[in-house]
Amino acid sequence: MRILTKNTFSLWVKPLLWLQERHFGKVLNPAKLWGRKPVLFWLVAVFFGYLDRKKSPLDAVIRSLVCVRVSQLNNCAFCVDANGMKLAERCHSVEKIKALANWQSSSHFSAQEQAVLTYTEAMTITGEHVSDEMLAALAAWYSSDDIIELTALISFQNLSAKFNTALDVPAQGFCSLPIQPQTNNATQQPTTNDSSTSTEQPPRSLDEK
Repeated sequence: MRILTKNTFSLWVKPLLWLQERHFGKVLNPAKLWGRKPVLFWLVAVFFGYLDRKKSPLDAVIRSLVCVRVSQLNNCAFCVDANGMKLAERCHSVEKIKALANWQSSSHFSAQEQAVLTYTEAMTITGEHVSDEMLAALAAWYSSDDIIELTALISFQNLSAKFNTALDVPAQGFCSLPIQPQTNNATQQPTTNDSSTSTEQPPRSLDEK
């Protein structure tokens, strides 16, 4: 990572780290950076916790499809890894998971999922724009309040992915499925549980302040 993590954290942060370690078996790499700013860490954690709650008007699989697709579009290795694990837990179709990067040409996605993914990409890809037709398509399944929540989820995942990408937060081997889209970027690799390291030298971290 491009910024050094702390060896000790504020008492305000330790409960969140404990919860992560209990759930994932380890502290998540982004938390080691967010943990430097306890108030921000709590705000981010509460925000996403609300968006991904069980009583969300958005189906759990839909939420995970959105998070993984935004992660792919931002080339966020950690996000694809962590969100891919959650998608694998929620979605019973391995074919759908593998096809997500090229969902437009796949028959594994329902009309509802296609409408959501179209909206997700329009919000995420630079130069793309959300159209009235996209919102009209979403309205077939979602109320205005639901669309607000979907928009918030897409926005949050973009925040998370851009934060992790900017600071070079690495994956942690959560997801073994090859769901990272192939690109012409030679440094990008599919997400796997392989513990081998890249031959590319990691960027130098900033000095601890």
